[in-house]
Amino acid sequence: MKFDRIYTVDEISKLIDVQYFGDSKIQVLGINEIHSVEQGDITFVDHPKYYSKALNSDATIIIINSKVDVPDGKVILLSDDPFADYQKIVQHFRIFSASNQFIAPTATIGKDTIIQPGVFIGNYVKIGDNCLIHSNVSIYDYTELGNNVVIHSQSVIGADAYYFQKKNGAYRKMHSCGKVIIEDNVEIGALCAIDKGVSSDTIIGNGTKMDNHVQVGHDTVIGKNCLIGSQVAIAGVTNIEDDVLIWAKVGINKDITIGKGAVILATSNVDKSLEGGITYFGSPATEARQKWKEIVALNRLAKNNT
Repeated sequence: MKFDRIYTVDEISKLIDVQYFGDSKIQVLGINEIHSVEQGDITFVDHPKYYSKALNSDATIIIINSKVDVPDGKVILLSDDPFADYQKIVQHFRIFSASNQFIAPTATIGKDTIIQPGVFIGNYVKIGDNCLIHSNVSIYDYTELGNNVVIHSQSVIGADAYYFQKKNGAYRKMHSCGKVIIEDNVEIGALCAIDKGVSSDTIIGNGTKMDNHVQVGHDTVIGKNCLIGSQVAIAGVTNIEDDVLIWAKVGINKDITIGKGAVILATSNVDKSLEGGITYFGSPATEARQKWKEIVALNRLAKNNT
């Protein structure tokens, strides 16, 4: 998430009441998780295993729970609980504002867009021209829809990321400050759920079509002209490139990439990145023809042993 203006290190350190070390003139532009940080961003780290990754990332300001050497061009915010202080910053800049009406006054809706009865549209939502939003859809705050988007009944766009940290035997929620961006000519089926990014954005590319009951996790980026079948579950921080076909009941793990033009056949499960231009099947998913040969060989082996 980028802030609405440039902040100073001193302002941020006072906000969470911690000491800082490094160049006080550094500009603070936003806040982000380690996998999405850019120069000027704040991130956090609270385990020695990941100190090096955070300190050598593109982040400029690092909230950390140990005094370390400050890398050139960076600032350290020394915190007893980096996760909690990161959350304080998120909640300060992305305050939840309750709504008492179906369409928030801060939402903008384009020309010739149809909003069916019972649709909820939250604060600062942007909807383009010639869209069709069917009854009982919920569109959470800050979501952005392009032109010619269709969303079918009961879908939820922009719910919080499913992201928790376990500490002292309980789970602490990581509050979401990203959003969902749906580009032009996208169609979302009924009863789908597309979660906002934790700190960056979940993006659905131009021309992509989803069947019913699809789950898209936080910070996932889906490319252009993809087809996604019913009951597909896509975990967070997944990158699905253009022209990918995913058939029904496919499960896709987090932090992986599906290459351009890949086809994943129904009921497969994907646990690692897949090259583009290949058809996959199975659990775990592998090249389909090879998987079918394995199945035939196993069937023959079973018959020979009976």
